[in-house]
Amino acid sequence: MNFIENIVTAAQQTLSVISSFHWYDALDILFVAFILYQGIKLIRETRAFQLAKGLVAVGIVYFIANIVGMKATSFIFSRLFADVLILVIVLFQPEIRHAIEHMGRRWRFLDIFLPDDEEKTGEARKAIIEIAKACQRMSNSKTGSIIIMERKTLLGDIIETGKITDAKITHELLGNIFFPNSPLHDGAAIVRDAKLYAAGCVLPLSDNHDLPSDLGMRHRAAVGVTEQSDAIAVITSEETGTVSVCCKGNIERGFDEASLRTKLFEFFDVDRTSGNNTKKLRRIKNLFKGNKK
Repeated sequence: MNFIENIVTAAQQTLSVISSFHWYDALDILFVAFILYQGIKLIRETRAFQLAKGLVAVGIVYFIANIVGMKATSFIFSRLFADVLILVIVLFQPEIRHAIEHMGRRWRFLDIFLPDDEEKTGEARKAIIEIAKACQRMSNSKTGSIIIMERKTLLGDIIETGKITDAKITHELLGNIFFPNSPLHDGAAIVRDAKLYAAGCVLPLSDNHDLPSDLGMRHRAAVGVTEQSDAIAVITSEETGTVSVCCKGNIERGFDEASLRTKLFEFFDVDRTSGNNTKKLRRIKNLFKGNKK
């Protein structure tokens, strides 16, 4: 009889939950499921996934200890999980930061409401041309270099490790900075707003153990900074003179001046002919304003 009563009680509780179910409860469940899915997708190929599995294992041990009645073990684990939110934030701080930055970069529709600036588009185009020209010359002379081009994610913490230059980009200036034995040649140059904003900057190295063994410190630093931000890194090898481009931790090699210029134009959505990109943006804005011209 007790078994039947338990089944009836469980059925009544289930019906009670279903009867009080609203459309926003379904939305709540879907939203939580989406967050969990995105979280697993974000960490599944990182070291954080191993941490997550470790936390699950600890949770299972805690659950078993409670069932068995192991008071001392339960007490220790209860203290550990008392502030689980703080524990998660501490353990997964890099991944949480990366997720929030990624979310901010995905909201590109907000850029539609930015003011037109045809001059800046032209400056970006000229800067890319000068960078490509400088990399070709450094490739010919086998001069090592690493140029980081900032995008949505600001690199203020990296800029603080170098020297502020805030200068117009020219291939001569880049050549002088990375000239062997010059004071700033070992660090990275940071490009912000189509200007050479800083030089001699120290970059974080990548922890990716699957990188090819022939990659030197410059390439590993390029992978590291692009893993943590949406920046574009352009590297010239000191040993081979090969020009490489790194984005989102992935490296492409074997660029010359023309192909590098084209690649950077694509990354920064800059047309080959100055002004076309701004005109397209203005047409999109006119649609929101109801302007048919």
